[in-house]
Amino acid sequence: MAKKVRKYIFSKGIDETFKGIYDAIAFMGLFFKQAFKGPYHFRQIIDQCYEVGLKSLPLITLTGFVTGVVFTKQSRPSLEVFGATSWLPSLISIALVRALGSLVTALICAGKVGSSIGAELGSMKVTEQIDAMEVSAINPFKYLVVTRVTATTLMVPILSFYCSCVGLLGAFVNVHANETTSFANFFQSGFGDIGFIDIFSSVAKAIVFGFTIGIVGCYKGFNASQGTRGVGKAANQAVVTTMFLIFIEEIVIVQISNWIRFF
Repeated sequence: MAKKVRKYIFSKGIDETFKGIYDAIAFMGLFFKQAFKGPYHFRQIIDQCYEVGLKSLPLITLTGFVTGVVFTKQSRPSLEVFGATSWLPSLISIALVRALGSLVTALICAGKVGSSIGAELGSMKVTEQIDAMEVSAINPFKYLVVTRVTATTLMVPILSFYCSCVGLLGAFVNVHANETTSFANFFQSGFGDIGFIDIFSSVAKAIVFGFTIGIVGCYKGFNASQGTRGVGKAANQAVVTTMFLIFIEEIVIVQISNWIRFF
């Protein structure tokens, strides 16, 4: 008996790519369907906020402070050529508030939180713990996915704001060491050029980044297979896919905010 040859619309790779996109959209749609329907696991959400937020503070603090110091050091020589070092506070503030604060935070959380979510849910998937939850009349999607995505969506904007503040503090330390600028003068000149659209776009980006980190990590972990090898693969794919999407979202949101700013 001849073996039946499977037919593809385009090719195996292209068909699997489109199927993956469809599954991801369906997974996202299921999240929105479950997120606004009770019961709500508030205790689990708080626990996940602790995991995402408080446990990320040391790394965010160090990275934000170093980012502020390094960016100030790198910008100073260029401004000194034009005798415009007085613009340093404004330049650093705009850079951190508009882009660096939310982007640096999102990339750190993608590596730390996204991989953790992918590995944790992937381990539960391959050891059939998720199937056991269904047998126990617990909705695993609502208990595992909705709580984690909600936590990342809430905590990443807060961490982004904190990262920007720490970065500004690092910039002030560097400026004060070179020019003895006072704390009040630094922040007064720094926030003079910050507008509502800058803060709005920064918050919007942080919310989108947080949602992306949570939903991608949960999707990769929830669909893990092939035993322990699949757990590592889910964690790796969660980080790579999340970082790729974050850069795409950064470009799109910056372009939209620029259009709004010019109108």
